[in-house]
Amino acid sequence: MSDKFFYKGRQDARQHHTTYGGFQTNASQRSGTRKFPLSLVVTSEARKLEIEAQVAEAGLYADVALDTREGATESINELTVILNKGNTVTAEKLPSRNDPCTCGSGLKFKKCCG
Repeated sequence: MSDKFFYKGRQDARQHHTTYGGFQTNASQRSGTRKFPLSLVVTSEARKLEIEAQVAEAGLYADVALDTREGATESINELTVILNKGNTVTAEKLPSRNDPCTCGSGLKFKKCCG
């Protein structure tokens, strides 16, 4: 017989979303905060002071490590990404047909500038 008339619930037991790792449960890890500071590496003491000043100006938190070994590379990519992040773009709402005109004539938009 078909299970159309004798439905006893879902036939396949689905797994919970956290058991197979398909859902990011710690999604609110914002880098640069006190709980999740940036980890930066610089090669000189002067550069370390400069980076710390940039971090303080931006209101972020960072662990700046000094690596003076020969051939060491500077790693401040996390900081540059946060500092170069663009602002949110908002578009001005256009008036609809029956709104008053923005030029100040007192007429409806459809009779004046529309």
